[in-house]
Amino acid sequence: MELPVVVQQALGDNAPGVSFRGINQIDASHLLRMTLLSDGEGNLQAICRRDDMLDLDALNKRLGRDLRMMQRREQVRVRQKAGLQELPALPSLTGWPTVVDQRVDQLEAIALELADEKLGIVMPGEDFRQLTAKAERHDFAVDGALIPVNLNDQSTDREQLHSAISKFTGRRIQQRLEDTLELPPLPETAQRIIHLRVNPNAVMGDLVDIVESDPSLAAQVVSWASSSFYAAAGQVRSVHDAVSRVLGFDLVMNLAMGLSLGRALTHPKDHPEGYVDYWQQAIWQAQSAGILASMMPRGQRPMFGLAYLGGLLHNFGHLVLAQVFPPHFRLVCRSLEVNPHIDSSVIEHYLLGVTREQIAAQLMENWGMPDEVTLAIRYQKNAAYGGTHSVYARLLWLGRQLLTERGIALGAGGEVPQPIYDELGLERASVEEQFDELVARKDDIMVMAGMMNPAK
Repeated sequence: MELPVVVQQALGDNAPGVSFRGINQIDASHLLRMTLLSDGEGNLQAICRRDDMLDLDALNKRLGRDLRMMQRREQVRVRQKAGLQELPALPSLTGWPTVVDQRVDQLEAIALELADEKLGIVMPGEDFRQLTAKAERHDFAVDGALIPVNLNDQSTDREQLHSAISKFTGRRIQQRLEDTLELPPLPETAQRIIHLRVNPNAVMGDLVDIVESDPSLAAQVVSWASSSFYAAAGQVRSVHDAVSRVLGFDLVMNLAMGLSLGRALTHPKDHPEGYVDYWQQAIWQAQSAGILASMMPRGQRPMFGLAYLGGLLHNFGHLVLAQVFPPHFRLVCRSLEVNPHIDSSVIEHYLLGVTREQIAAQLMENWGMPDEVTLAIRYQKNAAYGGTHSVYARLLWLGRQLLTERGIALGAGGEVPQPIYDELGLERASVEEQFDELVARKDDIMVMAGMMNPAK
């Protein structure tokens, strides 16, 4: 195979000695990645093992800098200049100052991924050390597999949450969780909807009254029903019309709940660059959970409304993190940017000692939210969870993987094993077809998310 000219030049004298292999034939622990960083002092490139977590805070402390991921438009410009879709971990491709994680020097062989060719080039570790001899060496990466994220045991969440807060506040926690987190009580609209949900005699008029008592909520429900996504025949003139003719009782009840809770907390101005925003994530996951629930066999099918609500609130912990750990939320955002291949739960546990899913589930439990929703949020990152109401958590997990696979930036994704489909009674080809159609309607999703954004 002929290497791209710029790669040959970057390898220099080592070019004739490299070998080529398919990415699947390369030991993943030998693959390297290069992250482009910048701050007020200039640009820097950091090289570490591909699957390790780059500890940006540790690197900044060691260098005395305030580096963060280079803006995406600048990264595109750098790649275009090199004529490559992605830059392999070769410092001379840019000529910028370089830091190499110390673990790289321990490898007997290293591999560089050529994304354009779907191949990797392999060379002895000693050759790479010579190639990067001018780079600084620092300890700034962590093996994500060694970070003990609690995906399985909800009973210890409260203790972990208190420990995390104590660590960052320096005071002993003795109050109730709601006071400790300095969060508002459950919004009145959400309280009324929960009471409505458990009322066996509830009728559509009761829900319409709740929604209409909140003018902002009423306007959003009508706008939602009028969107092109639902293609309602004729004009939607009222909340009653939206409920009875377009959306239905169950969907409006859960939509109103999600909106009410989403407005209970201030939406942070900071967010990880490259990820879709809070409400877009909410709508994508709600729609995907609804689709999957509807496609399951009738005997196994969970309640559509609770699956939809679980999707709508799946990322509520993101808002809570911003409010509970404001000085550290920025660090979480920056770490997510430079570690797009690592799940947020790993990064949050490493930095804070607790994850957004743990925090949100504790809050939902305190607020008396349905167990189906609370457990779906808590265990959505654990595909192996088999406890109570596991089907709801499994739908969120599967929806996330399918959306990420189709380019929706929800965070780290992965392959879906066939047993997941089998256990849910889903036909893989039909599911993938439905998700292709959902993603094809991306513009409609964006419009719907814009309607729910309280800032608009």
